[in-house]
Amino acid sequence: MLTLPLAIAWFAAVALATVDGRQRRFGWAAVGALAATLAATVWLGVEVVRDGPVEVVAGGWPEGVGITLRADALGVTFAVLSLAVLLVALAYEVIGGVRSRVFPALVLFMAVGLTGLCLTGDVFNFYVFFEIAMISAYVLATYGEWTRQLRAATIFATVNLLGSVLFLIAIASLYHLTGSLDMRVIARTVPVVQENPAVLSATLIFVAFGVKLGLFPFHFWLAAVYTGTRPAVAAILSGALANIGSYGLLRFGGDLLPRELERGAPVLLVLGAASIVYGALQAVSCGAPSEVLAYSSIGQVGYILVALAVGGEVGFAASVLYSVVNSVNKTLLFLAVPLRGWLVGGALAVGAFSVAGLPPAVGFFGKAALFRAGIAEGSTALLVLLFVGGALSFVYLFQLYGRRFWVIEPPDTGDCPPLGAVAGPSLLAHRLLVLALAGVVVGLGIWPEPLLALSAEAAAVLPAAR
Repeated sequence: MLTLPLAIAWFAAVALATVDGRQRRFGWAAVGALAATLAATVWLGVEVVRDGPVEVVAGGWPEGVGITLRADALGVTFAVLSLAVLLVALAYEVIGGVRSRVFPALVLFMAVGLTGLCLTGDVFNFYVFFEIAMISAYVLATYGEWTRQLRAATIFATVNLLGSVLFLIAIASLYHLTGSLDMRVIARTVPVVQENPAVLSATLIFVAFGVKLGLFPFHFWLAAVYTGTRPAVAAILSGALANIGSYGLLRFGGDLLPRELERGAPVLLVLGAASIVYGALQAVSCGAPSEVLAYSSIGQVGYILVALAVGGEVGFAASVLYSVVNSVNKTLLFLAVPLRGWLVGGALAVGAFSVAGLPPAVGFFGKAALFRAGIAEGSTALLVLLFVGGALSFVYLFQLYGRRFWVIEPPDTGDCPPLGAVAGPSLLAHRLLVLALAGVVVGLGIWPEPLLALSAEAAAVLPAAR
């Protein structure tokens, strides 16, 4: 069961790389393969929740030689989340017509990378799967091949390659400190090694994942990329690829380097607060929908960092929950903004309420978990920050909704259709898809117990949460 999701996605990606993905039949074949991958991962998750973590060394090799795959509640949660976002974005693009022969294969290769890094128990193989996902993302950022998109892809590749180099250096330093690449061995060994080298490794890891998340002050690439890509790609980058940063910080900080995470908590709080305020203020000042959502992404990941800094059972559970909520919200908003119609208006309103933390959307429980973490921390300043951030979120999303559905926007004169551009009536299938996604957001808000329980169980995997 551990190798089945990876096998389905890998062989499907290789097969589809040899055909023309612009043909609708191959696009739907990719959707089917991704749905099968998601189903296999959900099945694996059910077994993990019921029976506990599962581990296997691929290929029958001895442990330490072969690739160790290890599934626990935390990894499976992020794997299912990433695959679900990829599936929705791929279906959205296939409905409208794929414009590149390699697009379906690239999405499946990204599925391999994101699933693999969530299910590996070895830090070097984490890096390998990490790079598979990132290489796919570099090519996807050029999708459409307009000048604006090629420029955005160049910025994205340059900045994130730097983050990848820093992460590889951090892995090498961890191996030098512990003599192992296995995550469990590293977790046991790091607490007894000298603190200064471990802090340096932890800092490099944080910077690498901070770049992937687009946290302040590593955010400078994000707005140009998110505004220069097509809606499906923006949803993939913000809703799926960004999970590398969220999951990586939780796995490495809460599992492998808890002592270093505790030492750096004040810094994480400051950077998280700066991301929340900076992203929200920039979003309020923006006019184009694509820019509003891009800067909103910077602010929303700040909440994840704040919860991570609080730590403990409450903080980590809030971080997991908000990561899930943020991915669903951003996928809904990026896919809904380019569309027209009253169905889309309702879906966009649901996404706006969820980001602002208003019921009955699931975002209410994400914000509630953060408030609970703030109360557990005993910090009035943190509670004020969460309230102000939520209020600013409501302001800029209300502005976005008004511009998209209450006024007629002038046509764009740039060299690439922006994220908010609409050429003619929206396809009914697109509108129904975003409406279904909005239904998921409301459904999780009405019946949040399974998601809350899963977030708590995923957080309980981390030793620092106990």
